[in-house]
Amino acid sequence: MDAIKLTFLIQPAADNIATWTTAIIYVLGVNWISGGDALTAGTLILFTSYIGRFWAPINTLAGFYNSLVTAMSYMERIFETIDEPVTVKDVEGAEEMPEIVGAVEFREVVFSYDGEADEAGESSETAGSPNRVVVLDGVSFSAEPGQTFAIVGPTGAGKTTIINVLSRFYNLDGGAIFIDGIDIAGVTIKSLRRQMGVMLQDSFIFSGTVADNIRYGDLDASLDEIVAAAKTVRAHDFIAAMENGYETEVNERGTRLSAGQRQLISFARALLADPKILILDEATSSIDTETEALLQEGLAALLQGRTSFIIAHRLSTIKKADRILYIDGGKIVEAGSHDELMAAGGLYHELYMSQYS
Repeated sequence: MDAIKLTFLIQPAADNIATWTTAIIYVLGVNWISGGDALTAGTLILFTSYIGRFWAPINTLAGFYNSLVTAMSYMERIFETIDEPVTVKDVEGAEEMPEIVGAVEFREVVFSYDGEADEAGESSETAGSPNRVVVLDGVSFSAEPGQTFAIVGPTGAGKTTIINVLSRFYNLDGGAIFIDGIDIAGVTIKSLRRQMGVMLQDSFIFSGTVADNIRYGDLDASLDEIVAAAKTVRAHDFIAAMENGYETEVNERGTRLSAGQRQLISFARALLADPKILILDEATSSIDTETEALLQEGLAALLQGRTSFIIAHRLSTIKKADRILYIDGGKIVEAGSHDELMAAGGLYHELYMSQYS
């Protein structure tokens, strides 16, 4: 705000002074010429030219100063971010995570953050800390290698937080998470995340060719492997229809691609990376019904042989999941297969019927 104030003060002030100075020269010059003084029109024009040349560098300096102040305000924000203390880091003596098989276990996981509870009082609070909002409250479950777990529930229930703590984006307040029997708090973050794949709702597309964007999943992949991955997730047809196929240049963030096409490319990228643990956070939300029907086979191939966690509001994508967890208030309130939960007639049944009745 200080930079904006200076911008609106300095530049107009310099312009106004230059304008008023020129006006005064004209007024005095005309009076002197008309009064018979030894002043010619040429001399007057010469002086006004001098005035213009005098104020030009001052205006330039004023503009430069405004740019400098604005840049300093940006730099302040940047250094605030850089200086922010790192709270999630490798513990002393952290070991490399061995090759993952895919068994995942949550044991009484508790996670909270600083903030006010909402007015409805839906967010619980830790004892002795009235501003500490609990997001996960004693979450426990086990996933065997190759199983697909779906996580559903209302907004703010803690669905995304589950995958964030699994990826170690946050430190736990209590409990532990084990992968293949190893507590992930004791391994290096890099060795853990290298074996995990995360696909978000907004898939990032880099500036470059379509092939390079898919190859980001495995930088050593050949074009044949890229094409095979694209065919598996049903991305090959629209890529082949582009002017240069896999060598077609796309803009950063994929502005020339539809949201569904960007997600299909990210599916191919994930398949090429071949992670043992795959996380899909609303990854099919922007795919239309026709594309989704074509994608089901590719998605099944993508999930084959790896432990997967799917967060989805579109329940049609999770009907075949091995286990569905209904999260509400930071707790698992229902768990089971689609058929089991539908037969139970509980919250999942109500949610499903609200979409497909």
